[in-house]
Amino acid sequence: MNALDRLEKHWRWWLLLVWLVTCGLLIFSRWGQIRGFGLSDTDDNIRMMQVRALLGGQDWYDLRQYRLNPPYGADIHWSRIVDLPIAGIKLALAPLLGGAAAERWAVTVAPLLPLGVAMAAVAVTVRRLIAPHAYGLAMALLLCAHSARGMWSPLRIDHHGWQLAALSVAVMGLADPKRARGGIILGLATAFSLAIGLEMLLYLGLLGAAAGLLWLRDRDEARRLATYGLSLAGGCGVGFLVFASYANRAPVCDALSPVWLSVMVLAGALCVALALASPQRWPLRLGLAALAGATLAAFYALAWPHCLQRLEGVSPELAAMWLDNVREARPLYTHGWQIGITVVAMPVAGLIGYGLMIWRNRRDPAKVVAWSSVAAPALLAALLLLWQSRAGPAAQLLSIPGATALGWLIVPSLGTSRWMLLRVVGTVAVFLLVSGILPQEATRFIPKPQSKVSAIANKANGSCPTLAALRPIAQQPKGYVLTFVDLGPRLITVTHHDAVAGPYHRNGADILDVMKSFRGTVDHAHGVIARRKITYVLICPGMAESTVYAAYAKNGFYMQLVRNKLPAWLERVPLPKDSPYRMYRVIG
Repeated sequence: MNALDRLEKHWRWWLLLVWLVTCGLLIFSRWGQIRGFGLSDTDDNIRMMQVRALLGGQDWYDLRQYRLNPPYGADIHWSRIVDLPIAGIKLALAPLLGGAAAERWAVTVAPLLPLGVAMAAVAVTVRRLIAPHAYGLAMALLLCAHSARGMWSPLRIDHHGWQLAALSVAVMGLADPKRARGGIILGLATAFSLAIGLEMLLYLGLLGAAAGLLWLRDRDEARRLATYGLSLAGGCGVGFLVFASYANRAPVCDALSPVWLSVMVLAGALCVALALASPQRWPLRLGLAALAGATLAAFYALAWPHCLQRLEGVSPELAAMWLDNVREARPLYTHGWQIGITVVAMPVAGLIGYGLMIWRNRRDPAKVVAWSSVAAPALLAALLLLWQSRAGPAAQLLSIPGATALGWLIVPSLGTSRWMLLRVVGTVAVFLLVSGILPQEATRFIPKPQSKVSAIANKANGSCPTLAALRPIAQQPKGYVLTFVDLGPRLITVTHHDAVAGPYHRNGADILDVMKSFRGTVDHAHGVIARRKITYVLICPGMAESTVYAAYAKNGFYMQLVRNKLPAWLERVPLPKDSPYRMYRVIG
């Protein structure tokens, strides 16, 4: 038995070993941040507060965060699904390590669980589509997909890691040669992801349409389509009943509410009906599929017309003052070409690989449809980067089967060369190119001009959320704090203070109060502070959000504070000289 045969025979054990080693390396590389409880993203901090509230006795279906906008709380549109592994790990370790250490290990280990799921799903997918031995290359490419991998790093306890894992499982289900099983996996993975959030809705919808395309080509695919429809409708029903919050039981457009539950149940029913009908002639199947699609679209438009617009439902004022300035909601090309190359290198390789596989199998309609079905979501994710850069992790993840195929096509031709240098160097070069490492590293040798504002923002973004910087803030008597929208979640997580708002679109009035206070006049800020009974004003000059206030309101309240022009109703709170913060107590 040669090395490749052993790699194939024991592939599950090799997969487990790679996952464990990866977990160890990720924990080691982020140990400093782990010790400092460095939940750097706003969503990670709110997720931690959601877990604490659950363990503290808050109602299972009540997902309001009462430390924001007290006493009414902030409406958070998530579900409890992602809370469960974090809460479970904390409960298990707290008796052994104590509460604080248990929390640190919970936020360390929890993100690594969906990493394991994604690695297994990607491995199975490429084994089915390419070759049994190809999973090793796919694993290496997955670990090089930095945008996707970052969602599974320790401390990234937000829901995106689980959604990406569910997306990879959905692709695996579509590629399953056992049709009934594949349909069940695809439907349940879709329902699981939608019960968490709608971020992957477009990709999952395309995968569902691909199941219909497989049936359109081959009526024997009816079993996949039927089980997909049943598991989609049933899974969404269970997800809604068990996990939908009180707020999500209203017809809101941004979560698994009655809106999307009804759409998914109807979609599942239509899939089952198509599978049961399954006429012999493909033109009839095409006609029925078109009728089903039109029926679903008409139902959505007529039953839920308020969801035909932007799903967040934000006002034009809120979009202009806040959402349009959110970095991840802007097109990738606005982030600079260095970041653009880093994100798109692997998706481009993946699309090339998909194209080559479709071309190579052009005489085999079954394989053309199979590869096209997997390639379509990858192409969509790549195109969505032109709209919002937040599509980067999904674009990289969905590109891996195509990128693996590209490498798998090129490397064997190099292996037959009689020149050892070409075999070794060529193979390494192909991997570096397909994985995106080569173009990423090339950008390091090109000067990156950085403005003074960007340099200050990077420094402030790194120092302001740290425990050391916030410790003096936490030592002040408990109060209600007017601070940046992006700082509110971190403030309530590591101090006893409450804040006005976090970056969550359902709470538009709270966000606008913060935005208008810092961008408006001193008198306007005083009115908001008096109405809300604010105790403190807290700023961290230079943070990314503050650059918006400085750019759009050069004489606004925030800039007055930066210039040390304090109104009579504020007094400075003494902080250490090296503190990046300025804190003010309201005295009138």
